[in-house]
Amino acid sequence: MALSRRALLAAVAGSTLAGCGPSAGGGAAAPAASVASASVSEAAEASEASAISAATPSEPPTPAPTTPTTPTAAPGRPEPTRAELVARYGGAEPKQWGMEVTGVITELPAGEIAMALTFDACGGPGGNGYDADLIDFLRKRSVPATLFLNARWIDANPDVFEQLAADPLFEIGNHGTVHRPLSVTGRSAYGIAGTGGVGEVYDEVAGNAHKLAGLLGRPVRFFRSGTAHYDDVAARVVADLGERAAGFTVNGDGGATLSAVEVRQEIAAAPPGAIVICHMNHPGGGTAPGVVAAVPGLLAAGRRFVRLSDVMR
Repeated sequence: MALSRRALLAAVAGSTLAGCGPSAGGGAAAPAASVASASVSEAAEASEASAISAATPSEPPTPAPTTPTTPTAAPGRPEPTRAELVARYGGAEPKQWGMEVTGVITELPAGEIAMALTFDACGGPGGNGYDADLIDFLRKRSVPATLFLNARWIDANPDVFEQLAADPLFEIGNHGTVHRPLSVTGRSAYGIAGTGGVGEVYDEVAGNAHKLAGLLGRPVRFFRSGTAHYDDVAARVVADLGERAAGFTVNGDGGATLSAVEVRQEIAAAPPGAIVICHMNHPGGGTAPGVVAAVPGLLAAGRRFVRLSDVMR
């Protein structure tokens, strides 16, 4: 049985073990407000590995509809500025918090029988690795995937980034500037302090979005927050910035902590229409061999794999 989204097992929680902990160094320079508040979460980094065994976060996610919010920043429409978004949402009180909130995609559109493999590269201490075996396998079997890349990981792997960005098999997604839960009130997940206001939400999303647009020559379409936690106001900010907030259906590798056997079981059991989250920044772990073991059987059974943009409008 696939792990519950609420259990998450710190899949994207930012633990030292999972290599997703925020860091003041090793990545693109974030706006001052974002970097300053990110240091709060760095203090908790040493204790994050112990959170992996927790079945639920200390602040349980609030159940909410999963109907996605359509981005409002259409092509040709000017992106709202930080000040404009602060004015627009500064007084808004979030009503939902967690991994399943209004505006966050947690599965493919109704009726879609394909599966979307997504791989995060969180960056920061212990998280700047590159799982070449995983990517080589996907290329060998022509399996498309969406790759959510953090600004710090991009800075640590510029040559690899160029190769991935040039490969039409892969779609590049935004995994934030310093990998933080997306909140307008500073709520934390797994010991990582969230963004402390609308301005910091803008910094986390737009900082890496602008970086990626400059490198790719085009905007990216999807954003996944650090820890995959959002509140509903922050999700609206993501939409206003022209991106769609992405969650997941199946936690494929437990934050790069599961064994190859466990990864195979989770992915093989994913239902049609699932968005599977794994990690591509931990070579030598169970992710690559688990994916290698699971995918051929799914292909043989007729399962189709897609990038998010292939089925999301």
